[in-house]
Amino acid sequence: MPDALDAKLGAAIGGRTASAFERAFGHRTVGDLLAHYPRRYAKRGELTALAELPLDENVTIVAEVLQVVTRQMRQRKGSILEARITDGTGTLTLTFFNQPWREKDLRPGVRGIFAGKVGEYKGYRQLAHPEYKLFDELDLPQTPEETKRWAEQPVPIYPATSTIASWQVQEAMALALDSVPQLDDPVPDAVRTELGLLPFREALERVHRPQHDNVWWAGRDALKFQEAFVLQSALLERRARTLERPAAPRSAGPLLAGFDAALPFALTGDQARVGEEISADLANEHPMNRLVQGEVGSGKTLVALRAMLAVAQSGGQSALLAPTEVLAAQHLRSIVRTLGPDLAARLRPTLITGQLAAADRRRATLAAVSGSAQIVVGTHALLGDAVEFFDLGLVVVDEQHRFGVEQREALRAKGALAPHVLVLTATPIPRTVAMTVFGDLEVSTIAELPAGRSPIESFVVPLADKPGWEARIWRRTAEELAQGRQAFVVCPAIDPRAREEGAEESAEEVAAQGEAEAADAAAARPANVTETLERLRAMELFAGRRIEPLHGRMSADEKDATMRAFAAGDIDVLVATTVIEVGVDVPNASTMVVLDADRFGVSQLHQLRGRVGRGSVPGLALLVTSAPADALARERVDAVAATLDGFELAQKDLELRREGDVLGLSQSGGRSSLRLLRVASDGDVIALAREHAAHVLGDDPALARHPSLRAALDRRLDEESAAFLAKG
Repeated sequence: MPDALDAKLGAAIGGRTASAFERAFGHRTVGDLLAHYPRRYAKRGELTALAELPLDENVTIVAEVLQVVTRQMRQRKGSILEARITDGTGTLTLTFFNQPWREKDLRPGVRGIFAGKVGEYKGYRQLAHPEYKLFDELDLPQTPEETKRWAEQPVPIYPATSTIASWQVQEAMALALDSVPQLDDPVPDAVRTELGLLPFREALERVHRPQHDNVWWAGRDALKFQEAFVLQSALLERRARTLERPAAPRSAGPLLAGFDAALPFALTGDQARVGEEISADLANEHPMNRLVQGEVGSGKTLVALRAMLAVAQSGGQSALLAPTEVLAAQHLRSIVRTLGPDLAARLRPTLITGQLAAADRRRATLAAVSGSAQIVVGTHALLGDAVEFFDLGLVVVDEQHRFGVEQREALRAKGALAPHVLVLTATPIPRTVAMTVFGDLEVSTIAELPAGRSPIESFVVPLADKPGWEARIWRRTAEELAQGRQAFVVCPAIDPRAREEGAEESAEEVAAQGEAEAADAAAARPANVTETLERLRAMELFAGRRIEPLHGRMSADEKDATMRAFAAGDIDVLVATTVIEVGVDVPNASTMVVLDADRFGVSQLHQLRGRVGRGSVPGLALLVTSAPADALARERVDAVAATLDGFELAQKDLELRREGDVLGLSQSGGRSSLRLLRVASDGDVIALAREHAAHVLGDDPALARHPSLRAALDRRLDEESAAFLAKG
């Protein structure tokens, strides 16, 4: 039944319900719904630990009603119904506004499943207007044996939304399962038998309708392996297609040899090794498709420039695609400076950006199409139809996660033959992420930093424990400025306006609507550029200092002018958002103050810290946080302060952050498509799946003898992910 998973969802669960599921989850087919797996399992006889519920997150819990009270509001007409539910130790309040009739449902002693967003009011946790399904609404068992089975049967708890609750997903799942009595398994029988995995249909049944605890584990294992197997098959198939495309071999010669001889320093061991890997790729008749990952300041750009010289030896051109105009201009200046006057005159490095004057842009595009410019650096402007190349041999993509699939392919398509592709990233990637996301690329790593890099000292400023330390942040910054150095101050927000809405509502109304910050909204606001800028400018410590803002709402011209002024030393303190995270190189900047550092991820904090200590001036990073010592957010900040090893931090980041955050950035900027697979913990499964997928594809490249796998690959690749895998 190969097309059962492709059936329209409405045919299985009804048109209106299917429309609601598409709006809530994007599900359109039966296969989409069946891949909506439970996040955990509860039991009717067990209660959820209420004290562990996270604030500001949607939860689904099993609890018992303890007490119900309805009271009139003092300031307006209407009533509030408050039901206290319990796990046997702690309590949680359910709040309903003008719904007194719910008192008939929520009787003391009744158990059920409750779903909503966890808020806090006057120190107490609450769910405002939650959805619920009470267990006494179900067909209750009649005998003690049935009662025992009923109480212990796992209840799937699904990812839900404010419009569709977990039990509604469960009801729809039962209808969908009944509509597909048989399913072909994309994992070949021989592989499944060797590994002792359940067939596809049985695995789905056990995961979605388990009768007892020890059955859903086996189903989950089978589905997890299937997910890894299909993903690795897609990536390996993509790699095989790349190897089939013709490319012009590019061999290094006197240009590169002369450049290396003139360098005033020796390449690091990692730079030399990665350079040899790239040279071997460039000499092949199929296109290189390589990712180079390395720490900030590890010399990735020098490695890329050496590859450009190898391409230029045969008259070929290289295009370097950068995410911002500031970074593109910085790359051009760095390339010209590193090449020296003679090589720069010969290769004519040229800049193409959207902000060029018309005459300058015409000259630059003419240099590209004529081949006289053998190195072209640019932003998205390189992708336009007006930009053509004479002989594009190498595409270098800097900070690859900043670009969409179509943008990278548009540049790659400008070569007569397939150009070689070199992708650079300053975000170290754990091995399991590389296998899962970049499995179609060869991966090179530069971990060794060049000699002479200044050390960076990192300190956590824990304002929750030490509120008096805040003044010391600014005194320490002023001390650095007094030595002729410069500072960054990074804020998570641009301005304070987002938190100002609804300020005039009464406390009771706020409680009824589930607002957590009723008492003091201003205290919960993240640090922002607007207020921080005003505050620093008003401080006597910074009298006479030029302090300027930089954020995403400024025009490209404004941002570029500000960064140029900062790089030239005309600005002492830059109050910015994370627009400075990538690529800004100011050797005189010594201090990085990150306000509300707990609002950033581990890798992001590491990238921000890498903006200082880039010259002979030692770096200082002050990570300011109000998160309590035992909070997960504080753990992220502490992890960054504890080590400068970006690869160690990348693994920690993977363990601490949500899966979609990590993989979304690495793929195409969207949400991760992984369902059960977790790259932080399933490295063995991923490696095993890759091994078996390689064997299957090696024996049957067209998958002619594996139609179910072929169908699964086609089904998995929706329009966006198909473009990602087919175009790289």
